[in-house]
Amino acid sequence: MRTNLNTPNLSVIGLAVMLTLGSFTLARRTNVPGSLLKNASRENQKEREVPKGSHVHELSQGLPFTAFSAGGEKEKAIEDFMTEQKVAGLLILQDGKIRLERYAPGHSDSGLWSSMSVAKSITSTLVGVAIKDGYIKSVDDTVTDYLPDLIGSAYDKVTIRHLLTMTTGVRWNENYTDQNSDIARLSTDSIEPGMNATVSYMRRLPAEAEPGKKWVYSTGETDLLGVLVSAATHQTLSHYLSSKIWIPYGMEQKATWTLDRTGQELGGCCLQMTLRDFARFGQFVLEDGRINGESVVPGDWFKTATHTQVPLWPGGGYGFGWWIFNGSTFEALGIHGQMIHIDPARRLVIAVNSAWPEAESNERQFAVANFVKILTDEIDKEKKGSPDPK
Repeated sequence: MRTNLNTPNLSVIGLAVMLTLGSFTLARRTNVPGSLLKNASRENQKEREVPKGSHVHELSQGLPFTAFSAGGEKEKAIEDFMTEQKVAGLLILQDGKIRLERYAPGHSDSGLWSSMSVAKSITSTLVGVAIKDGYIKSVDDTVTDYLPDLIGSAYDKVTIRHLLTMTTGVRWNENYTDQNSDIARLSTDSIEPGMNATVSYMRRLPAEAEPGKKWVYSTGETDLLGVLVSAATHQTLSHYLSSKIWIPYGMEQKATWTLDRTGQELGGCCLQMTLRDFARFGQFVLEDGRINGESVVPGDWFKTATHTQVPLWPGGGYGFGWWIFNGSTFEALGIHGQMIHIDPARRLVIAVNSAWPEAESNERQFAVANFVKILTDEIDKEKKGSPDPK
């Protein structure tokens, strides 16, 4: 998703791989083609399962929102939001409890939905897990320490931190309508024998700036980050995600992860999971990555990852695969309207599955932001109206 806000200092450049779909087709498929262009399709790519365990992290029912309930003063607001913005699924957790859960026809609490670039936030989290496990020493390690096939390329001086923040200085074109763009050619160019597809392509790219000096949104960078995690852990991303988060945290359903042409998960895209598991991942992050009382990431990981590392507009920007909008809330975002919104102060997680007919839309982005504001205003009104605990 490339969201071009026409306000100075509010340029947000987009997220994942283009996708052509009709209304709510994502809900009915576990292998959603991420077609970049008619001649650069990922339709033939396979998926790898992310197994679930026997334990389920139950999401109990919380207090419903009176204003959004039948007959409530905001009932029409939520109905209009879901209809006009083609929202297929909306789930709101507060204090880890379900306060609102709605599905449009064709989607349900058991349906898998493609994450698109929401996967970037999950891949970045696996970097933190790998550091905690000792597979990766530091985000300041050079990328070539783990991917020696990049030695001699523009990545010689690039660190993991640069990949996480998309500040490698390596030239990249994510124009989804250009058949010669890097995002298109990543899926079509020849692959050097015995080499991972992403590494093979990225090692040919030239530098256009010193590492750390320029931010360029690049799905290829997060795909490369996924390859690096697999190389460091000697595990597939699907297995590592399953063993470290999916099973121990108690995700309800298996997920699937789309693979590139050489069998590597696309770190920048395309995890298929249920809406409730989207929300559970948000709750896991809200809980600072703690499972059974112990964090699976370094103690300061999310404090760093979900705060602005690259300022892009007043009060916000890009973190480690997360978008920060006002310094206190952050989001994982994907094209066609996928979102996990996390608000630590309100102990709030909002998960949204949408089927926007367009990959990206400023108008729809503002509509989502407006709905979040309506929702948080209601929460703040509740807090003000709550009885004095004394």
